[in-house]
Amino acid sequence: MSFAYTLRESLSGFSRAKISSLLSVATISISLILAGIFAAVTINASRLIDTLRSRLDMEAFLTEPVSEDEITGLQSRITALEGVEAAVFVSKDEAMKIFKQETGDDITKVLDFNPLPPSFKITLKEPYRTSARTMAIYDRITAIQGVDTVLYRRALLEMIDQRAASVNRVMLGLGIAVSLTAIFLVANTIRLAITAKRRLIRTMELVGATRGFIRRPFIIEGLMQGLLGGLASAGLMLLLFEYATKLVSEEFAPYLRMPPLFYAAVVGTGMLLGLAGSLISVVRFVRPAAAE
Repeated sequence: MSFAYTLRESLSGFSRAKISSLLSVATISISLILAGIFAAVTINASRLIDTLRSRLDMEAFLTEPVSEDEITGLQSRITALEGVEAAVFVSKDEAMKIFKQETGDDITKVLDFNPLPPSFKITLKEPYRTSARTMAIYDRITAIQGVDTVLYRRALLEMIDQRAASVNRVMLGLGIAVSLTAIFLVANTIRLAITAKRRLIRTMELVGATRGFIRRPFIIEGLMQGLLGGLASAGLMLLLFEYATKLVSEEFAPYLRMPPLFYAAVVGTGMLLGLAGSLISVVRFVRPAAAE
């Protein structure tokens, strides 16, 4: 009985305030679409940034001459450092081959000796691929006796960190603005529904109905508005991303395919926005008779 009444009263809110209810659903949907697109851009930007970070290896050149035992000892000391994932030794001959492959030049045609020093190609663990943490590891490696010079693309790494921070700030600001707009409109719609049922609410209060019983239909109504808005936005974004994959090359298509969890999060966010808006209204406008 109580559940049937709650559901019936929740649905009646849509029929009594069609325009405001549709406006709330549409606002939640549009807001979530905008936020979802920017979230997809942020997720893919993060994936791209992580890919760039993974390619920014550090190279430690060794002081010559260096023996096999010294190489083994240096490798152990470097790999033992916090944040270092691996240290691969590159001999002088291997360095010569790499130089020739990358530049197309053969140093031996100009010089009668190999000027390239042996080195370690150092890969860092994922959480340590930031400018600050990489710099700390750089300082520790340069302090090791037997290491002559350490090189890495410091300027590029700092630029990546700055761009990542900017994207995060933009997304945070957009998310707050979108959320507040959607919550405000849902709260306003629920307030109109409460006003329309003011006499009924007063009668229910006089016969002893609890605040929870009176408020529940309005809360469910806001939750339903959020659910409908979330489903609409998730469906439209799915169609939009699927269409966009046909317009780009196969190389970029995977960046437009979002996992099912992304769309579930969109629907869940819509429900949370609807719930928040309805809670704000019922707490403010549905009070016990003694409090008025």
